[in-house]
Amino acid sequence: MASQSRKRVDAVDARSASVLVRAKDGSAFARCDECKKNVPVALINMHNCSLEAKIKMNLDAQVVEQTAEAKKPERKKPKSNEPKAKKAKVEKGKKVKDPNMPKRPPTAFFAFLDDFRKSFKEANPDSKDVKRVGKEAGEKWKSMTDEEKKPYLDKVAELKAEYEKAMESYRAGENEEDQAGSDKETTAKEVEEELTDEE
Repeated sequence: MASQSRKRVDAVDARSASVLVRAKDGSAFARCDECKKNVPVALINMHNCSLEAKIKMNLDAQVVEQTAEAKKPERKKPKSNEPKAKKAKVEKGKKVKDPNMPKRPPTAFFAFLDDFRKSFKEANPDSKDVKRVGKEAGEKWKSMTDEEKKPYLDKVAELKAEYEKAMESYRAGENEEDQAGSDKETTAKEVEEELTDEE
């Protein structure tokens, strides 16, 4: 078979970009009386039937104005090649983390992972692939029995108890600071009042 060259065709009526051509019933296709095929109305001139059939289909087609389809304005390219500075995000109501607050204990898996990294590094001193370490540790953790996991679970339970004690003392210290701070505020107010009374 010989390859045929094809024409590139825009499916917009050549009359104007702001109008659509439709058949009498409002569809985008018109029926050719000669070959009984549905032909796209915008491509009637390219139909292979006789000139009379084309003329008849063109007469049957009606022009409809396009509604609400406005062209999007083209994006303007920046004039300079320098990247624009990103706007700083304003975070609403985000709490400031206290650096003195105790750190949460790790999970049992992470306690296991610390030990696994050491053994993995001994077995594979040349490997620096972090993904591989994590993947193999995960596979080993899944294959471990509850008895093998028990030392890590116990260790984490101890760490959690220590964390809770530290949090209690932290909260108690925080409450004392709040009370001391409010005492300082009241003394400052009293001093201000005395100064204004003297004047």
